[in-house]
Amino acid sequence: MSDSTTRPSVVIVGAGFSGLIAARELESAGFDVRIVEARDRIGGRAWTDERLGGHTLEMGATWVHWMQPFVWTEITRYGQKIYPSPDIDDAYWVSGGIVHRGTEHDLDVALSRVQEKIFEGSREFFPNPHDPLALLSDADTDPSLRERFLRADTGSVLDCLREGEFSQMDIDLADSYWSAGYQGSTATASPLMAKHWAALSDHRSSLMDEQTLRFKLVDGMRGLYESIAGDLRADISLDTPVVRINHSPSAVEVELADGTIASADAVIVTAPIGALSQIHFEPPLADGQQKVISEGTNSTGFKIWVKVSGRHSIIAGAPGDNPISLLRSEYFLDDEDATILVGFGSDHNAIDLQDVASAQKAINVWSDDLTVLDCGGHDWVADKWSGQTWATLRSGQFFDGWSNFLSTDSRLRFAGADYARGWNGVVVDGAIESGIVTARALINEFVARSAV
Repeated sequence: MSDSTTRPSVVIVGAGFSGLIAARELESAGFDVRIVEARDRIGGRAWTDERLGGHTLEMGATWVHWMQPFVWTEITRYGQKIYPSPDIDDAYWVSGGIVHRGTEHDLDVALSRVQEKIFEGSREFFPNPHDPLALLSDADTDPSLRERFLRADTGSVLDCLREGEFSQMDIDLADSYWSAGYQGSTATASPLMAKHWAALSDHRSSLMDEQTLRFKLVDGMRGLYESIAGDLRADISLDTPVVRINHSPSAVEVELADGTIASADAVIVTAPIGALSQIHFEPPLADGQQKVISEGTNSTGFKIWVKVSGRHSIIAGAPGDNPISLLRSEYFLDDEDATILVGFGSDHNAIDLQDVASAQKAINVWSDDLTVLDCGGHDWVADKWSGQTWATLRSGQFFDGWSNFLSTDSRLRFAGADYARGWNGVVVDGAIESGIVTARALINEFVARSAV
């Protein structure tokens, strides 16, 4: 700001949910906003597209819920509607190379016991799950609780099952579930992230499943992110990557790939952790931030859509050393005598998302009666503008990871699902939360300064 009459200016890097929401907040406070987006579309890791013969499918974020407060507010604001994923008839799960079969209820009962063990401590550790590090900042926290809290970010998410009364089938069931949930190896997954998910779901595995795998938007994620963008005055420049950001306590310069320099009072970077290496920061980011970027998150997996012949109402799980860890029916195409299933796995290199033979081989783990007709997806890990799917946490990163990006000593700020306090890294709710919080903090900073 050159004087008290000049409106503050902010460049927002990224036109996903967090960037769009931050822009709306800033504009409502009178800021001048420009959004630059590396891709040729808005939405970020939420992308509603037409695949598998023209069917509308979500390449990234999909499920929403009324107990996710930030996204539900936007759903209500823009009059969006939801509908449920279908109920399932048959369940398959693999353990020790053997395929077991039952109902979805059978699978839920078998999982609930191991989930209870994995969630152990969630009530103590997260009395307010939207302030996940509160125990560390509270001087009254019992030292023994603090120690257990810190220790819960070590080891791997399945360690708690390897001693005691849990069978190999129990462990394999948990590995199937969490290989999909963490989008990466359970061997490197922070146990604390699963406990945080539990706290955000009233410590109930059934509610966690409902929040993360049950309800979809009638008009897709596209209906929501396009509605938010439609309320903006800001210019959204697509196909406009950022290559360098110079930042100081009073101003920023954002260099675009075409050599153009955008000068502003502040910049909000909403790129995922996996894409931050594409931007040169001057001065360099803090050591803790660079460490996280170098390590990457635990998210090395994929999401795939598979069309199979016939009607199949199934859910299937297999340990993470299989290409697909979790598979379930999503759409019944009666006019085509086909079913569209959605699958998740821990290693994006273990499958070719566009290759029918690769998908067929993966599905044959459960049954050779499922004939793959088509498949598709987007490899978010190989995409340099994301470098990951959702940002799940490696062991040690709950305390020394995403939170390193919550504060800076300059006009450079970070926002996005990767940096959220609530649904961190996982769902659109966290992206919206982070966009609001980051924008409001910047607004308050400028208000305080103008009052001096």
